[in-house]
Amino acid sequence: MKTKLLSHVCVLAITMGSASVAQEFGGAGTDPVMASPFRFAESQKKAERAKDIAAEDSGSKVIGGTVSADGAWPWQVALVVGGYPLQPDIQFCGGSLVLDRWVLTAAHCIHMADDEGTYRDIDPSRFNIVVGTNHLAHGNGDMVPVEAVFRHPGYVGTEFDNDIALIKLARAPGVQYQTITVPDAEFGDYLEQPGVTTYVTGWGLIEGAQNPDRLREVQIQMMERDMCNGLLLEARAEEAVKGFGYAAEVFGMDVATAEQAWSEFVQHVPEPMTPNMICSGTYEGGKTSCQGDSGGPLVVPLDDGSFIQAGVVSWGLSAENGKTCAEDALFSAYTRTANYVDWLNGTISRNN
Repeated sequence: MKTKLLSHVCVLAITMGSASVAQEFGGAGTDPVMASPFRFAESQKKAERAKDIAAEDSGSKVIGGTVSADGAWPWQVALVVGGYPLQPDIQFCGGSLVLDRWVLTAAHCIHMADDEGTYRDIDPSRFNIVVGTNHLAHGNGDMVPVEAVFRHPGYVGTEFDNDIALIKLARAPGVQYQTITVPDAEFGDYLEQPGVTTYVTGWGLIEGAQNPDRLREVQIQMMERDMCNGLLLEARAEEAVKGFGYAAEVFGMDVATAEQAWSEFVQHVPEPMTPNMICSGTYEGGKTSCQGDSGGPLVVPLDDGSFIQAGVVSWGLSAENGKTCAEDALFSAYTRTANYVDWLNGTISRNN
């Protein structure tokens, strides 16, 4: 990435509109309640924010998705706060059934900071898994208790790498459902070629921060990780260069020295999307996952009509107001499931 200190081109304004570089779906935050999907739903702030945003942005369009047909995506499950009748406000993440009693989701969905900032896994007794329905309404589907949670050992709450986890159900669901498979590394390479069609599904926030009661889907496509990293780094540099330029001025640096220092600095900046992540979206923007979609599946259709799960919804860009995801974002980041087949198989075999 070539970036000049004093004549930086605002790529962000052209390609991402009002998107900021905040990572919206998981990770650390100054407010533990806002940083954790579970605590956000449990605290009732999810419903409160929906009302606030709806009042500000009424009349806007949905973020690129459509309502899924009943029975579509039968591996999709909802993670919900325990102790309440089924309704959209208690849903905090998505997931997918990979075996009869095993759900694949994002690590940030089941690992959160307490009031002191210490990260811990959620006690299994505090949430349930809803299986067998696309409509989050009382009496629908099967609300299955959770027996245990297994977070990838490489995941830490302050970062997004290795954002993957397994949930073991206390029993097999008592409704109709299907499981979905994940690809091995070689097949994953094939699936992740730019332009490959993907679908992401979930009950995440739609435009206006409304909490939908029906599962939604959107068709997007694989995008090059290098391109997505370049756009993200440009966006971050646009903010960082302001402070750097001020510091250079305060210290009386000449332009050539400041530009050399900036160039050396950006060479050490880590790429936001690691090889454990997939980039998927659209070049025109406006089709993306949002809060509440975290942990849900990114699937690829195969020639025989079946689907395979290439990714897990992990993180994306927030709007400038910080209250919802960026409607015009070109892409979101997904955990690359093909990198974790050995961990998934080993965890399940040791804990069956």
